[in-house]
Amino acid sequence: MFRDPRVWRWILYDWAESAFATTVMVAFFPILLTHYWNPGSPAAAFARLGMVSGIAALAIALVAPLLGALADRAHARAFWLAGFAGLGILSVLALDLVGRGQWFIALLLFGLALVGYSGGNVFYNSLLLHWCDPAEIDRASCYGYGAGYLGGGLLFAVNIWMVMDPARFGLANALSAMRVAFVDVALWWGLFTLPVLFTRRAHLPHSAGFAKIVRSGWQQFRSTFREVRKLRYVSAFLLSYWCYIDGVNTIIKMAVSYGLTLGFPSSSLIVAILLTQAVAFPAALVYAHLGVRWGVVRALYLGIGIYMVATVAAAFMTNVAEFYALAAVVGLVQGGTQALSRSLYARLIPKEKSAEFFGFYGMIGKFSAIVGPFLVALTESWTGNVRIAIGSIIVLFALGTVLLHRVDFRVGQLVADSL
Repeated sequence: MFRDPRVWRWILYDWAESAFATTVMVAFFPILLTHYWNPGSPAAAFARLGMVSGIAALAIALVAPLLGALADRAHARAFWLAGFAGLGILSVLALDLVGRGQWFIALLLFGLALVGYSGGNVFYNSLLLHWCDPAEIDRASCYGYGAGYLGGGLLFAVNIWMVMDPARFGLANALSAMRVAFVDVALWWGLFTLPVLFTRRAHLPHSAGFAKIVRSGWQQFRSTFREVRKLRYVSAFLLSYWCYIDGVNTIIKMAVSYGLTLGFPSSSLIVAILLTQAVAFPAALVYAHLGVRWGVVRALYLGIGIYMVATVAAAFMTNVAEFYALAAVVGLVQGGTQALSRSLYARLIPKEKSAEFFGFYGMIGKFSAIVGPFLVALTESWTGNVRIAIGSIIVLFALGTVLLHRVDFRVGQLVADSL
């Protein structure tokens, strides 16, 4: 199906890391932080979680381009991917050891896990160009997201079963089950990352000193920043991406919190997350074929449009059934929108500087993860209405659509190929 068998190893990493996103980041960590590590003060737990998430995102956003330049210079993308994954895996594993009331340690480990998860994605994204034939990029990108939703969803389903029926697994209660879930996520993430290590140039060469590589990487980063500004369609796409992916990330991070604010039971919200995962897997694969038959740009417009409709509907939602329906709708376009964005960006950048340019891509994604939740929080503080706050996300999708219309992908790809 793919000319280079390493593409399957690349896809498998999405299967591996998505377990962290679903089980830990979206579901169980916020619950344990509120009820176990920081009990008695839900508002403080919410604020601290937001602060740590923002700090971790900002840290990666600032260093991602330099990391990308370093990887390009050292020809060690898989090495750095494995290194950041290792940081995330060990941090998640250590969460099982954190005792009641130790919110600072829990948040510190969670922040390190976020850095490992996000930092690894800088190099994961850049490998797409080096391991995949240009004609297969769109399909491979969608397959990667599809595998992520399937893998993350499967383990999440097992973990939900374990939490709902801990006695069947020999556990005392749901709390013990959630802590065990951190261990199985770490093992899952580590096991399915191993194939990445068994690739050519997976290890850092010793031909140049580390300090020299860092210096030259910093120089290359500055050079690439100037190139991004010169490459009109790269900078235009990144600005568009910043807007609409901000909306996507905000929905992912705020959905459960919004549902709890409306009074929906946490068990129902967890099931909704699983529903999104289940729908997103086949939908991402369908999106790969839709991009081929209908056009990648048109398919991306469709995804953004559906997000806009879902955002408006969420502002008027009144019951759990509607939450389930919106979870399914989001699942239909979530993976496809992210995957096609990644593959479109890959077409606009010089191949030999892919890790460095994907560092900018990762930086934009991480900054958007900061701006979106801030917009929702600020709107809620001004209006005192959480429905208006969630509805404000539509502004991001609208701006992203307008800016995307200014990108000529055909000309942009010709320019990238000439460099």
